[in-house]
Amino acid sequence: MAEFSIIDTYFNRQINSSVDLGVGDDSALLTPPPNQQLVICADTLVAGRHFPLDTNPHAIGWKSVAVNLSDIAAMGAKPQSILLALSLPQIDHDWLKGFSQGLYDCCDQFGVSLIGGDTTQSPHLTISVTALGWIEAGQAVTRSGAQIGDYVCVSGQVGDAAYALQHLGHHLQKRLDYPTPRCQLGQKLKGLASSMIDISDGLAQDLGHILKASHKGAILNLENLAMSPVLQDLCHEQKWQYALAGGDDYELCFTISPQNYKTLLQQQLDVNTTIIGTITNSQTLSFQHHDQAVMLNLNGYQHFA
Repeated sequence: MAEFSIIDTYFNRQINSSVDLGVGDDSALLTPPPNQQLVICADTLVAGRHFPLDTNPHAIGWKSVAVNLSDIAAMGAKPQSILLALSLPQIDHDWLKGFSQGLYDCCDQFGVSLIGGDTTQSPHLTISVTALGWIEAGQAVTRSGAQIGDYVCVSGQVGDAAYALQHLGHHLQKRLDYPTPRCQLGQKLKGLASSMIDISDGLAQDLGHILKASHKGAILNLENLAMSPVLQDLCHEQKWQYALAGGDDYELCFTISPQNYKTLLQQQLDVNTTIIGTITNSQTLSFQHHDQAVMLNLNGYQHFA
């Protein structure tokens, strides 16, 4: 009965009114809003692989939700609910209390309900979250729509989390442990951005997915990368490595026409956006710094390295 005791104690809170049936049955029940498409994604976090073993359980709970909501945001969709599959080496009530509080704190901030999942024992701590959201039919922003002449833009700052991972205890560790999914910005970009992706494996690698899907290229202006002052003080090679290949940013990278970018800036946004480059027809990603070409050897996060 340990599984059901864990669920009842830590993962069975009040759901929001948009969920017909949540935790406690074989499946959850949702009624799709009229003329909406379901947006769904999943991410798995493994202890020692995706976060240090001594990470605060509250932060693990928050991040488990946030990285999935970031994927929903990257489609321009509104997040609605999550499913949690939790594999535990043992029952640690202090850990579960902190983890579940972090999970619910993130859910509460972004209006999301936990509606079901599974709990089991495993030699390794593994957390798999599936997130669901809604978007008007035909309005999802995909990776494949970038057009020649579009701006390449990013939200917030890049490189903070990667720097923090190498400097645990630095004040930037909050950016590693508590990423902010850009849900509001993602929804604002619906109908404006031509393509979009969230930055999880490094800006250069993830932008490369847009370029491949869109059959386009891009030139990035390295002097325009938005970075924290601590990164700006590093030598060029170091700060560019963190910003372009570090990963774990969970910012949005999007392409957008100059006219639509003007329209975006007329709205009230909860995060800054920066133009960092331009889409070209070259089908390659190249870099320049103050109009001088720069050759970089970058490798983003590799899941099977």
